Amino acid sequence: MRRLAAALRHDWPATLLAALAGLVLVPAFPPYDLWPLSLVAVAALSLLTRGRSARRGGWLGFVAGVPFFLGLLAWLRVIGWDATIGLAIIQAAFFIPLGAGLAATARLRAWPLWAACLWVGEELLRGRVPFGGFPWGRLAFANTDTPFTPLAALGGAPLVTFAVALTGALLAWAGLRLWALHRARLLAPRTALPALGGAGLALAVGAVGYAVPVGTAAADTVRVAIVQGNVQQAGMDFLGRPMMILNNHVEATLELADDVEAGRVERPELVLWPENASDLDPYRRPEAYAAIDRAVRAVGVPVLIGALVDHPTREGYVENQGIVWDPETGPGDSYTKQHPVPFGEYVPFRDQLSKVITRLDRVPRDFWPGEHSGVLDVGPARLGDVICFEVAYDGIVRDTVNEGARALVVQTNNATYGETGQPEQQLAMSQLRAVEHGRAVVTVATSGISAVVRPDGSIEQRTEEFTQDVLTTELPLRDQRTVADRVGAAPEWSLALAGLLAWLWTGAAPRLRRRPAAERSREAGPAEREE
Repeated sequence: MRRLAAALRHDWPATLLAALAGLVLVPAFPPYDLWPLSLVAVAALSLLTRGRSARRGGWLGFVAGVPFFLGLLAWLRVIGWDATIGLAIIQAAFFIPLGAGLAATARLRAWPLWAACLWVGEELLRGRVPFGGFPWGRLAFANTDTPFTPLAALGGAPLVTFAVALTGALLAWAGLRLWALHRARLLAPRTALPALGGAGLALAVGAVGYAVPVGTAAADTVRVAIVQGNVQQAGMDFLGRPMMILNNHVEATLELADDVEAGRVERPELVLWPENASDLDPYRRPEAYAAIDRAVRAVGVPVLIGALVDHPTREGYVENQGIVWDPETGPGDSYTKQHPVPFGEYVPFRDQLSKVITRLDRVPRDFWPGEHSGVLDVGPARLGDVICFEVAYDGIVRDTVNEGARALVVQTNNATYGETGQPEQQLAMSQLRAVEHGRAVVTVATSGISAVVRPDGSIEQRTEEFTQDVLTTELPLRDQRTVADRVGAAPEWSLALAGLLAWLWTGAAPRLRRRPAAERSREAGPAEREE
């Protein structure tokens, strides 16, 4: 602690600027969408870590990470500020190796390239550990409607992050060159050409996305209705009394059926309900089954129902499912959420932690993960079901598309985090996934935001939060896979490995250079050394 305090006293300006860089990164993300600030934040951290030791770089990375994640994850205050602070510190810890790597590789040629690779590596690690990772706050998710976005069709979210980080680092390099020339009083058009070239290269990286074709042509279409039933109250206790939310969705679907019969609305070919639309297990609770069946029969087409279902063999566990409900045959195929949210849908080390954190009792039952992707035939459409936070995980969405999904459905329940900015952050991920996989994405939420996203990432229509609403659309169905679907996680691992090898080289290179000198010294005889 004394050493840390001494370091802070010695270099407090850099520490303060690193914290400001983290704060600058926050409004780059929804709901603010000031995406150029992501370039500013990357450039700032590159400049601050340059010329420092790996240890100091790691400290500056952590200092930048804490305010960034505190601001980005402020929606967790609904659960408690202690949860927000705890998760922010855990996530910021991944910025320690990022900062250390930036400091080390800044001594290498082409250091902006290695800096961009290190950003990809940080996101790779943070998106996988602990407990399956937490990919929130990736640079790509701040750039879901920007010149960088089309790159997702080639290499997914990791390639978008790489391009953003490379652009920011190149801007930092150009700024350093201009500053050095200014201090040397050599700033003239000819001497400034290298710096201007760096800035031009940064602009070129930013513009290359315009050259990437984004597939949008539909093989065919399906008419879809999206039902947002709404909840009676926001927050952690949104479920309220049993059947309350289910009745909201039944009521909205019955109104849709009345509009169809009256000719006010064209009959859809399928209907989508959100996650947790039924908080009671329709297989075990006759009242829930009857209510759902009544609504489905009234509208007369298959409905994808979001429901909490008791695990059939594991007592005390529950499954988060999307169930295809047919108006004639009732419930059929289903998808079970593969990635339950730790501490939200299950509690790791429950026996030990529950004695210390009594709030964990509000998660009374652990969710059991599914074992297969969410490809479901819903009426005439083969859809890929992705439930809530799963949209943030590259592999889950990619596997669904590669296994035949012609459009994607994100069933979500954001009632806990309504009007906090979290629904906007999640919707932005749907926009990126649309471009990445060349698929239309329907986000259907219990209380909002429900939306229809076209394959080019544009939002066709959306609802307001905490309203009951029904959207209808002709949803494009596509079969062509993107390059990103075919190459999978290879770009992410390749870029991350390149960054790691560059970092390792900074430690190995000096020793390799010293070895030939030592060998020449040994080969020289005593007399030769005396001379």
